[in-house]
Amino acid sequence: MEYIIIFIAAVFVNNIVLSQFLGICPFLGVSKKIDTAMGMGMAVMFVLTIATIVTFLIQKYVLDAFGLGYLQTIVFILIIAALVQMVEIVLKKASPALYQALGVFLPLITTNCAILGVAILVIQKDYNLVQSVVYAISTAVGFALALIIFAGIREQLAQTKIPAAMQGIPIALITAGLLAMAFMGFSGIV
Repeated sequence: MEYIIIFIAAVFVNNIVLSQFLGICPFLGVSKKIDTAMGMGMAVMFVLTIATIVTFLIQKYVLDAFGLGYLQTIVFILIIAALVQMVEIVLKKASPALYQALGVFLPLITTNCAILGVAILVIQKDYNLVQSVVYAISTAVGFALALIIFAGIREQLAQTKIPAAMQGIPIALITAGLLAMAFMGFSGIV
């Protein structure tokens, strides 16, 4: 039951993008098409899960063991950067079309504060390894869900007549705000 609560809270109630406002750059930048949004969601899911496992183990068995907790942020950033490079190499070989579609936003996963935020949050929440993995996967699912919903809305908005002053980023920000308000409706669940 504990893992279900973690999942529901991370996906809906405390959505990393719409509630905690982490990962806004790829949320706004890669949300023009559903295909690229799904690709980015999967890439973030992979990196987020692996980064959480690795950073958790490094924190517990290296940083805490040797009293080096003050190096947490820099160590976590280096681990995340290495994992993103690995994902970039794999995507370039396995799916060149998706690699091209993600463009500059793929290397930006390195600086995606959602990934660093989750790695730090699992330590602050004092989760064990299994809880950390459930939280990381759930957070990634919530990120992907928000990204895909937002991309679908933006695809529909591209086909509607919008006043010139509202086209582009202004309507995207208003839509993101409305989507965040919709997700606030889940706040009483957990």
